[in-house]
Amino acid sequence: MANGHAPQRRMRADARRNRDRLLGATREAFAEHGTEASLEDIARRAGVAIGTLYSHFPTRHALLEALLREQVEALAEKAGQLLDHPSPLEALVAWAHAAVAHTNTYRGLAASMMSGLGYENSELHAACQALIQAGERVLARAQQAGAVRPDVPATDLFALINAVAWAGEQLPPEQAERLVGYAVDGLRPMPARE
Repeated sequence: MANGHAPQRRMRADARRNRDRLLGATREAFAEHGTEASLEDIARRAGVAIGTLYSHFPTRHALLEALLREQVEALAEKAGQLLDHPSPLEALVAWAHAAVAHTNTYRGLAASMMSGLGYENSELHAACQALIQAGERVLARAQQAGAVRPDVPATDLFALINAVAWAGEQLPPEQAERLVGYAVDGLRPMPARE
């Protein structure tokens, strides 16, 4: 252990299968009932005991983080790609739409994300921070171009996206799409008063 880290144990094949079944059952349950779906129901769907669920995912936020990890990574990658977009404002709008779509994956996810952001010890906190950092790069580029107010922090953008996503849970999709545009319009610099 020259690097000072304990070697990471490989997961046994049966444990890996249980974990995969739990994630599949979670997708199904969250799609049907939102992020507040019963953990007991998820374990039952996966064909495992509730203790097995908790041994893999000690909290609901840990389960959500594992379920959303690939999507969060894809959003971070999309943000990187949008840095090459010819219009910094259009890039920000595109990223906001993608982030809202991600947050609307499951009913209740927007509230869970905001909750996870508020608790540094939450497993979901790192995913929220990754989304904020991804959005921050796109936001900073739009600010440098003068397309967005310079006083808008990335944490406010994250909160705004989550608010639009939460509202989108209650509204028809086309109305939720319009809300993203209104939200980004509100980030534009204020016209100078005479």
